[in-house]
Amino acid sequence: MSDGFSLFTSLRYDTQLREVPSKGLNGPGWNFENESSLYMLDFHRDRMLRAATHWEWKSAVDALNGDDGLQNLIQLVQDVVGPSETSPLRLRIVVSREGEIKVQKFNTPELPLENMFPKRLPLPGSSLVQGDPTRGSQFTLLVDRAQTTRSEYTHYKTTKRAMYDSARERTNISPTDLKEALVINQDDGSVMEGTITTPYFWRKGQWVTPPVATKFSWDSGSGGQDGTSRRWALARGLAVEQVVRADSLVDGEECWISNGVRGFISAKISLNGQ
Repeated sequence: MSDGFSLFTSLRYDTQLREVPSKGLNGPGWNFENESSLYMLDFHRDRMLRAATHWEWKSAVDALNGDDGLQNLIQLVQDVVGPSETSPLRLRIVVSREGEIKVQKFNTPELPLENMFPKRLPLPGSSLVQGDPTRGSQFTLLVDRAQTTRSEYTHYKTTKRAMYDSARERTNISPTDLKEALVINQDDGSVMEGTITTPYFWRKGQWVTPPVATKFSWDSGSGGQDGTSRRWALARGLAVEQVVRADSLVDGEECWISNGVRGFISAKISLNGQ
């Protein structure tokens, strides 16, 4: 890999995802294939391609672009996963400036399909209905008391992650904790995103998530990333974009968070750092 930094993304491999079309959970716009064990792979490819385009990494753009780029990515993933793998995995895909792509695999817990493709995000305090994501393994959502400067490295997902690592250290989160930290924009005190997730907050009768500019901007949007599960949730109308100020957060309020490995997860705000 090149010096400096690389692009990366983390996505879920799960054989039960092949059941999604037959269960009517997906509809259009979640993956390039009707049956796939890769959670939103095309969205992950698109995100890395946008980043490579932003930094004018021609070799990386060529490696990711078009149908050939997508099929090459599929083959690299399949080579690492192997033909007989049945357990769910977290796949980490790293792309260098030179267009070199590496894939690593790690174990990850099982999930209900409904937590990957929910028909809705249940309202705070409401009973669950068929098709809802479960509220099991609820995360505690902490607020980083320091504030973070937006940059290209908060807008695009890269291996330059000191700002996220620092936020997790300040909130005393270890890798195995069912906890997440919210990163706060120093410009206006609004929520940018989570360190590894997209957050969703209940505001005035709807779920909202911090806005993200189409391209990197010092002025527009929250300064956070356009996550893959976030893209899916907005396209399906599960949430809308809205600025969420850190001082509007209420201790104990119910939220949802999501990412490309764990899907959609129930969470609860804790303002006392516990």
